[in-house]
Parts: sequence; C-alpha cells; structure tokens
Amino acid sequence: MKNGLIMFTLVAAFSGAAHADDAAIKQSLAKLGVQSSEILPAPVAGMKAVLTSSGVLYVTEDGKHIIQGPMYDVSGAQPVNVTSQMLMPHLNALAKEMIVYKAPQEKHVITVFTDITCGYCQKLHSEMADYNALGITVRYLAFPRQGIGSEAEKDMKAVWCAKDRNKAFDDAMNGKGVKPASCDMDIANHYALGVQFGVNGTPAVVLNDGYVVPGYQAPAEMKAFLDQHQKATGGK
Repeated sequence: MKNGLIMFTLVAAFSGAAHADDAAIKQSLAKLGVQSSEILPAPVAGMKAVLTSSGVLYVTEDGKHIIQGPMYDVSGAQPVNVTSQMLMPHLNALAKEMIVYKAPQEKHVITVFTDITCGYCQKLHSEMADYNALGITVRYLAFPRQGIGSEAEKDMKAVWCAKDRNKAFDDAMNGKGVKPASCDMDIANHYALGVQFGVNGTPAVVLNDGYVVPGYQAPAEMKAFLDQHQKATGGK
C-alpha cells in the first residue's frame, strides 16, 4: 500500500502542471472521437492519465499509444488500484453535492453510487439505521443506470434539487414518488465520475482510499469488511 500512496501523492502534487505534449495527446484522442476532461501525470513514467466521460485512459506522452482501464501497483503486499486513488480528489470535490447519512459515532465513511430504481440500492437504504449504528457514515452520489437523459436521471436530479434532500431521497427509496424540483445541479458529473471509477452497476461502494466494493453488503458484513480493510491498509 505504501508504494501506491507514494504514487498517488506524486500524481496529486503535479496534477496542475502544464505540459507541452498535452497537445499531441489531445490530437490523438480527437482521432478516436474522444474529448478529455482532464489530463494528469500517470504513475508510470512516459504516460499521462486522461479522464473522459467513458472512463480513464492512459496515453503515451507522444500520443501514439492508448490503453483503457484501471492501473494497479502490485509491488506491495496487496495490489493497489492507483487509478481509483487518483480519482479520490474528484470524488471528495463533490462532497457538498452528496446526500449524507452520518453515523453518531463514526468509524468508517463510504460513498455509494446509487440509483433510486435499483432494488439492492433500496435494500441498502432501508437498513441505513443499522449501518449508522455500526459507525458507518453513508454518502450518496447519483448513478442512473439507464444513463443521462433517462427518467431515472430526471427523477434523481429532482431529489438532489429538493430543499430537504434526505427526505426526498427517503421518499423516493420508499416508493413514495418524487416531487418536481429544479436547480443547477448536474447529475452528469456524478455519473461520469462513477464511469471513471469503473462502476457498471449499483450500488457501488467507494472507500476513502479509492477501493471499490461492487454490489450490496449487509450492515454487519460491511462493517466486518471495513474493519479488515482498514487493518490491512494500516488504518487508511
């Protein structure tokens, strides 16, 4: 884990740097019809990480070779997904847009990409009191599985635009419907970030080090996993 954290620190430290070769990368991406939202140094010399609406790409600095998918550091005792680590600042930048259910005695924080039409998402939410009682704070971001422009996306935007987001979310998850509401909230940002994390189904749980847990886990199982993961990663 140590090596992965070092890589992540280096990426974060230089993420704002401008590089002349970015033009060559953008030109190559344009040939594929890909528009980048951000180009960052990759944790491997000679490459750049490119954030796009369809995921994270790794491109050689000369723009001649492109690969897609997560990158792992396997030099330590446990494989580390450095792609997910690199995305954590983007996730935490959305903190004010999250719908949060805070544990009274917080021990763990998880961020859940959710869909109000997803059965297992509804099951997870119905057990919120149990997650919170075990010290697990749950933060929600929207991930409409049918994509942007779908009815689910429109309903989720209304939930996120409600004056009382938590109540609107509770009502939606409990089958009480969604009341119309509008604002400048862009659910597409949540969705794009989920895609970059590799989310292809909900619920998808992101831990505070970027580790992604796909699918539903019951409160007691989640608590046991979080405790074990925290111990294995030195309390991170």
